[in-house]
Amino acid sequence: MTISKAPPAFPRSEYLRRLTLVKSEMARRDVEALVVSDQHNITYLTGYTARSAYVPQALVILATEEEPVFILRRMDAPAAMHQCFMERDKIIAYPEELIAHPDKDGYDAIIDYVQEAGLTDKRIGIEEFSLSTLTAEKFKRRLEASNVVDCTKAVTWIRLIKSDLEIEIMREAAAISDAAIARAAEVIRSGVREADACAEIASVLIRGVNGKPGTRLEEIAICATPRTGTCHIPWAEDTFRQGSQINIELAGSRHGYCAALMRTYSIGAPSDRLRRVHDIQLEGLDAALSAVQPGATCSDVANAFYRTIEKRGLKKESRCGYAHGIGWTEPTASLRDSDMTVLQPNMTFHLMLGNWIDEEFGYVISETFRVTRTGVDVLTTAPRVIFQVS
Repeated sequence: MTISKAPPAFPRSEYLRRLTLVKSEMARRDVEALVVSDQHNITYLTGYTARSAYVPQALVILATEEEPVFILRRMDAPAAMHQCFMERDKIIAYPEELIAHPDKDGYDAIIDYVQEAGLTDKRIGIEEFSLSTLTAEKFKRRLEASNVVDCTKAVTWIRLIKSDLEIEIMREAAAISDAAIARAAEVIRSGVREADACAEIASVLIRGVNGKPGTRLEEIAICATPRTGTCHIPWAEDTFRQGSQINIELAGSRHGYCAALMRTYSIGAPSDRLRRVHDIQLEGLDAALSAVQPGATCSDVANAFYRTIEKRGLKKESRCGYAHGIGWTEPTASLRDSDMTVLQPNMTFHLMLGNWIDEEFGYVISETFRVTRTGVDVLTTAPRVIFQVS
């Protein structure tokens, strides 16, 4: 029996639109074939979200072909046939014997394909950043080294500006994030285990809302007293207590697209210190969002926040956010001082205002937003409060 295709996350025309943008960039760089190995770029260009990037896999995009070829491990090929928009013959499975082979791996199969396609005398782009040094050297050794061009982040920068269809998917993910934050306020109580609360939050992230389930469970950070000075740890083998502060970061996920959200909770009345930091950070958040408009820079947004909180005697050492979408962090633009990336409509960011002030104290609040033609559209809508629970 032939495996059937899943309902597509996007229509075929949307993937072809993205590939057209990539091929235009290839032409600008005088590249006739592009080997895409970054797993999030593969999702962007095909719809594939299965977790198989722990072994070699890559798309090969030819300037002259409408659809790319996806080369991946044999046991994962059915998932690609199920999820990818391309025709079945564009999925090529390499043999299992290349897994844990002492001398070769799946990248040899990918290079074999490039050679058999008669591309060895053409300029070939690779994403060196997502390859090991040995693998990048293998491409250059087995192909004509002078024809191998580093195209790291060429696709990633194209992802920075979303289509309206992508925005709608992120809006669905944001609704899931909002619901999970609300559920956290219902289940965080004195005497409740952190693990049990996290399980309830995770159930919302999976079940979703409005008939739209989460399609992946992203990491959940629960940093509770005495660990509020941490930022990226999971739940602990601990129980919430009266007086505990809890900082949560989570993200709903739809078809690989995230909408991250951070909020702070207090069991009982928040401390004076926490209230003060919250009030200052809210002012900074408003200032940052007010600075978002086409033509402004990432630096403008970040400095609007920094200047506002510094007037009140508070500082934040880390950046204020980052390009956001597939795979949570899109490693291109950052909301930080000196990042002169110019904002354009349908760029999306996680305005991440977590502030870890010392080893034992931190505070979090964030929003996922998109740039519009006139300003900002905040996709997440959870109340901007310290959630006080009993």
